[in-house]
Amino acid sequence: MDASDEDRAPLPPLTATRGSPEWPAAMQALRDLPASPRRLALFRVADGIRGVLHRMVQTSAPIDVIEAVAQDLEQAGARFSAYSHKSMYEGFAESANAGEPFAFFDHSPMLGRANPLAPPIELWLEEDHIAGRATFGPAYEGPPGCVHGGYIAAAFDEVLGSTQSLSGAPGMTGRLTVHYRRPTPLEEELRFVGRLESVDGRKILTRGELWAGEVLCAEAEGLFISMKGGRLAAMVAERDEKQPDPTES
Repeated sequence: MDASDEDRAPLPPLTATRGSPEWPAAMQALRDLPASPRRLALFRVADGIRGVLHRMVQTSAPIDVIEAVAQDLEQAGARFSAYSHKSMYEGFAESANAGEPFAFFDHSPMLGRANPLAPPIELWLEEDHIAGRATFGPAYEGPPGCVHGGYIAAAFDEVLGSTQSLSGAPGMTGRLTVHYRRPTPLEEELRFVGRLESVDGRKILTRGELWAGEVLCAEAEGLFISMKGGRLAAMVAERDEKQPDPTES
């Protein structure tokens, strides 16, 4: 059973995947676009789960409250289990064909407003570079009061993965190097900057910065290797071959 697409707002005819040449334009087009009722409902679910995540890691609630919350979540999961589920790439392909390129944006583990694992990070094109912002809550804590370095690295991979699209021939991460300059605070709006440095054959070099106000918290260099045509589609096909057929269950 799948929800109807009738409530989806019309979107520009962009067919961008993460890091593709059309990615910056897609980010711009979708940044201020009104969301459909379905997408808003998914955002609300994700926000609710984020709230549970951030409160749970710091809670002093008694065991009866914790058990009640666990039961509520189990029941919520059971309600979704009655419906078919797809990867964000499969959903992207369908939405792109319909002129609706928001699947990856909504469900990305770092960008997605409909993905409770995401902070989320908001990205947009600003002149000749990619800019972004995000606020990391308590569930992302590493050092006391600070964002765990692993999440910072993941954020840079997403920011620079979008930045490489400015090359016009994007690829996959070959190397990511992060320099941690200062502790990155939790629960403060952070600012990202991503710049395309050079293109040498299939090698795409990018650089990024992470700021908290006027404090430079981290820098990163990302080397991406341009993919040959059709490689992403082949990866999706390989993944689908390994997944069990739901009709056989």
